[in-house]
Amino acid sequence: MSNETRDGRAWQPDYLLDIDAGKCIGCGRCFKVCGRDVMTLKGINEDGEVVSLDDDEDDEVEKKVMVMNDMGACIGCGACARVCPANCQIHGMEKAA
Repeated sequence: MSNETRDGRAWQPDYLLDIDAGKCIGCGRCFKVCGRDVMTLKGINEDGEVVSLDDDEDDEVEKKVMVMNDMGACIGCGACARVCPANCQIHGMEKAA
C-alpha cells in the first residue's frame, strides 16, 4: 500500500499492531491522542488476567494497562507512539485481518 501526503510526498502508514502489557504503565497518553478508539484502558488482576475496570473491582486490579480495542480503526498516523513514555507499542505495516 502506498499513500501520499496532501502535497504528493510518499507516506507509509505505521499501524499499531499490539501493546506490550509488561512495559505499559497505563498512563493513557496514547488513548488521549487517538480519536479512533483503537485502544482502551483495562486492568490486570493478581492472576495476570486482563479485566474490565469497574469501580467496585478496583481493589482486585494490580496494574492498569492499555490494550487493543479496535485494531481495524487504526490509520497508522503514529501519534500514540510519539507520546508513549514506555515504548510499549508495536507498530508495522501489517493490515488488520
